[in-house]
Amino acid sequence: MLASAEEAAADEGVREAGAALQRLCIVARQVKPTQELIRFVAGPDGTVVADLKRKLPGRGVWVTADRSSIGEAVRRNLFARALKADMKAPPDLPDRVAQLMQRHALDALAIANKAGQVKIGFAKVEATIESGELAGLITASDASLEGRRKLAGTVRRRYGDDGERLPIVCSFTSQQLDLALGRSNVVHAALLAGSASQGFLDRWRRLERFLDSPGPSLDERKTPTRDRADQR
Repeated sequence: MLASAEEAAADEGVREAGAALQRLCIVARQVKPTQELIRFVAGPDGTVVADLKRKLPGRGVWVTADRSSIGEAVRRNLFARALKADMKAPPDLPDRVAQLMQRHALDALAIANKAGQVKIGFAKVEATIESGELAGLITASDASLEGRRKLAGTVRRRYGDDGERLPIVCSFTSQQLDLALGRSNVVHAALLAGSASQGFLDRWRRLERFLDSPGPSLDERKTPTRDRADQR
């Protein structure tokens, strides 16, 4: 436990940041688990930088991991005040953090793929669903509604009500999935159980909480679609 909230306002560096179980959110002024927070440090140019991995050097401050809290910290100049330093927070910091969290999630997806825990293409996804080995489903945000509905029907047929509890990832475009998985025209993918897949899902869930987005069901369309030839 922390001695007081004030003592938790800024950590003294990477070692303390990595060991901490709780820190003070400089916006809410509440001590929270570090898993619910994002650490920020001053970059070499004096600009506020998000330290998602808690490995950047220097003193750090912590903010609840959602867009509104980070936006409030920028508006009230709380980063400079908490660190007692002349540092600048860019107005678009919430957007920068969202993009960074997206990259971290996609990096984790690439690791899961290298570990053999990702099946790519509509036919392989269907086979994985039917096998009962599905740990999570990925479908591009610009996938066709017809493809989504077909997979949704397969999930409901195989898993029944339990299918509602399966993670459905619709947060990334097909182009982003292409780059992460090293393939072209990736629209649908299936996750198999494993530590690498779980690492991706953990980062994805944190991104969704940051964006305050519950995510669509599989047969809902999130963005205008583009018809693409899916890998099979």
